Amino acid sequence: MNRSLSTFTLNIGKSGINENVIDEIKRQLKAHEVIKVKFSKSISSEKQNYITEITEKSKSKLVDLRGNVAVIYKKNR
Repeated sequence: MNRSLSTFTLNIGKSGINENVIDEIKRQLKAHEVIKVKFSKSISSEKQNYITEITEKSKSKLVDLRGNVAVIYKKNR
């Protein structure tokens, strides 16, 4: 599914997630419905916590997680 779609990819680095990152995720989900979030290897231990925070605050769903890349989906209304 996600390979055939043109998706937005957001990189999350050492500084992690803040409200600006969450706001950008919300904007991109509204524009694209499906986005990829790529996590730096240096924060891979916090990856699951970040995914939970992203999906809760953006009211989206985790579709796929492969390595350090999460695919997030939110249906536009």
